[in-house]
Amino acid sequence: MSAPHYQTGSENRPAPPAISHLFLSFLRLGLTAFGGPAMVAYIRQMAVTQKRWLEAGAFDDGVALCQVIPGATAMQTAAYVGLHSRGVGGAAASYVGFGLPAFALMMALSALYQRAHELPAVVSAFSGLQAIMVALVANATVSFAQTSLKRWPHFLIAALAAALFGWKMNPVLVIVLAGLLALVLIPAVSAAPRSAPNRPHLPHNLKTVALIGAVAAFGFLGLWLAQRQLFELAALMFRIDLFAFGGGFSSVPLMFHEIVEVRHWLDAPTLLNGIVLGQVTPGPIVITATFIGYLLAGMLGGVVASVAVFLPSFLVLIAVAPYFDRLRNSSLFNRIIGGVLCSFVGLLLTVTIRFGQNLTWDWRHLLLAVAAFAALRFKANILWVVLAGTAFSLLVFPR
Repeated sequence: MSAPHYQTGSENRPAPPAISHLFLSFLRLGLTAFGGPAMVAYIRQMAVTQKRWLEAGAFDDGVALCQVIPGATAMQTAAYVGLHSRGVGGAAASYVGFGLPAFALMMALSALYQRAHELPAVVSAFSGLQAIMVALVANATVSFAQTSLKRWPHFLIAALAAALFGWKMNPVLVIVLAGLLALVLIPAVSAAPRSAPNRPHLPHNLKTVALIGAVAAFGFLGLWLAQRQLFELAALMFRIDLFAFGGGFSSVPLMFHEIVEVRHWLDAPTLLNGIVLGQVTPGPIVITATFIGYLLAGMLGGVVASVAVFLPSFLVLIAVAPYFDRLRNSSLFNRIIGGVLCSFVGLLLTVTIRFGQNLTWDWRHLLLAVAAFAALRFKANILWVVLAGTAFSLLVFPR
């Protein structure tokens, strides 16, 4: 597919990069992609400042889009840069390149975990790290609350979502109800339409999305015929990604409900361990899907779960991007998305409590959790928090 056409005012912009160059550039960036959404700043520096693939305004529009559609924000932003530069092919190259290091490392760590998780040193390390993961999810709850809860209806929706999820309602239903409730409680606000001068004309990709969707459907059919558990795993991850609004952390309540509470494929401490490994790898926390798939069905399970948890949001991005100006000027769309994001505050709060209930707390675990939460509130790098917690756990927890 050809690159998007830029309007007048971009004559000095470099020629669109080769698809292979996009892949290699994002592969290098993906090797150090720790910190989740914080990587957006590094993507901007590379794509706007260094290589000048996009203008600053176009990039900012892309980030805004990636924050209101499902999927991990940094991964989606990488795909958006590729989409603007070289169409769907560029989007796929950027998306795969950026996520490949996290996938490869998580596959390796999952294999090591499966073989070594009962070793005394490993048990000690994960004993402390589980407390850090409770702090990590609590920090995500606070962050969602700070950005999403601004008026009394937002607080009401978040509280209702927490109560419903606490009563074991399916989180997808909670999310849908939150969006509908927002239409009732949040008044419509008419905003002046915002124009997008000097932005590239993105091609309409609905035919391409339909083609990729058809190929995916044949893949699902093959899994259904060959291996029903892999089909169920793929369908579950596909559904989780479609409802993970607001970034990768929003997938945690969905995974917890489906993997731990409904299907009992893993227990809560094991899922926490997978989240731990997701934080010592580059890339989004949703890469925990690779860990889940590997523990359930080996290497093939890891591949199936990974493809299924990233494909839907990629398709949504390339389908919606050409129409984003229309969507962001829609009061209906903004109110529904606002309600959905509020619901994740409640969902994450409930998951934090449930994860905490699965730990045996003593002063060491409590100290570690409080210290990790404080460090994260002061914007410490997640990787360093996890590494410091590992060292502390090996020193103070018995083996």
